[in-house]
Formats: sequence, C-alpha cells, structure tokens
Amino acid sequence: MDFFISNAFAQDAAPGGSLGSMLLPMLLIFGVFYFLLIRPQQKKQKEHTALVSALSTGDEVLTAGGILGKITAVSDHYVTLHIADNVEIKIQRSTVSQVVPNGTIDAA
Repeated sequence: MDFFISNAFAQDAAPGGSLGSMLLPMLLIFGVFYFLLIRPQQKKQKEHTALVSALSTGDEVLTAGGILGKITAVSDHYVTLHIADNVEIKIQRSTVSQVVPNGTIDAA
C-alpha cells in the first residue's frame, strides 16, 4: 500500500536571492507611496497653511463644517465670523476650508 502515498521532501529554506534583490522591491514600493500619497498630502497642507495665514477681515469663507460667513475679526488662533443678522461665532483659523468670492453670501 505504500505506492499510494508519495514521500514529502523538505525544500531548501534558505532565500534564493541576494540582499539587493530583496531591497529593490521595498524601495520601489516606498517610492510609489511617496509620489502618490505623501507628496500630494504635504502640498495640500502647505496650501492650507498659506490660506489660513492670509485670512483677513472682510473675507468670505467656508468652514470645514459647512458654515458660510464673513470674517469680522482675526486673532492669532481664532476668527470671528458673521453668519446672520446679530449672530457671530468664533472658530479656530484651521477650520476654514476655503475662501469664497466676495458676494457669495448675498447670492446664497
């Protein structure tokens, strides 16, 4: 009955490639991640930092929460927005997602 069962032989466990052949795919994967994920995110962060630092009184902005308002006061960390008659809110500067063209609030 031994002719139905084949012998199982162990394979050589040592890696067949050199260090360079193992390192090249890792470097290639890191390069792809850098150019597709890391670099665009850094560029977007720089643009947002420039936008936040350039905020001034009278700008109409849209916040990350979707609030549309006109800046009435600017401090180091906060911005005061006029969002309706007799309604002003104070928000962090970093929550401003974009500056909209003047007159957008009147059109909305």
